[in-house]
Amino acid sequence: MGTPLGDFLRARRERLRPRDVGLAEYGRRRVKGLRREEVAMLAGMSTDYYVRLEQGREANPSPQVVAAVADALRLDAEPAEHLRRLVQAPEARRTPDAGVSPQLLRLMDGWTACPAFVLGPALDVLACNAPAAALYEGFEPADNLARMVFADPAGREFYRDWERAAHSCVAELRAAYGHDPRSERIGEVVADLSARSPEFAALWARHDVKAKTQDGKRLRHPVVGDLSILFSAFTVNGAPGQELVVYQAESDATAAAFGRLGERRVRVG
Repeated sequence: MGTPLGDFLRARRERLRPRDVGLAEYGRRRVKGLRREEVAMLAGMSTDYYVRLEQGREANPSPQVVAAVADALRLDAEPAEHLRRLVQAPEARRTPDAGVSPQLLRLMDGWTACPAFVLGPALDVLACNAPAAALYEGFEPADNLARMVFADPAGREFYRDWERAAHSCVAELRAAYGHDPRSERIGEVVADLSARSPEFAALWARHDVKAKTQDGKRLRHPVVGDLSILFSAFTVNGAPGQELVVYQAESDATAAAFGRLGERRVRVG
């Protein structure tokens, strides 16, 4: 059985070809991607040491070793930080409180034409204001973003760039997993969706990592039609693992549609 660190290293190693890292490639290769000895050479360490890392038998690699492996695997900033988190000794974590503070709920309710919702680490929708509830009214239920993307038929229509949404969703879930690989809730979501969606399972195996920050989305609501939005995500102080996500209209047409959503006052659940 693999370890979170070993699984990540193996997946990222298998995605690289020798030509990607400046190595010559001769004949037919028996392994997918780079060989372990090639990664070890690029990182300036012995093959035996790198093998111990992949197998979870090296418990405390130095920051210099981690940086060398990240460079060898051509990791950019966010996957490299994910790697650093995985090599740190895991700490016992208290299960995050699923409750959302009354102050934050009141703040969200004041945004009558701006969808806003709070996510837990496993992408559970913990709370949303009226425009957000109306935005997600086509889902049954609007309970978890990952499930909504991969397991609800409404997701294919709602996300106009479905493949992009799917990649982002899994990368965000993987980033949360890196903070707490022993999270029971994240494990439940991953196991459920891996069994129900081959597309989710394939993306999860890629070990892409990207936390939710800010970006654009193109959506299609069953009542108000096509929407072009910008979103920003904010960590919630005092509630570890919770994120506040706020949608803003990118066009006048979307702003008008948000206004109509606010008037619908549809409630989730």
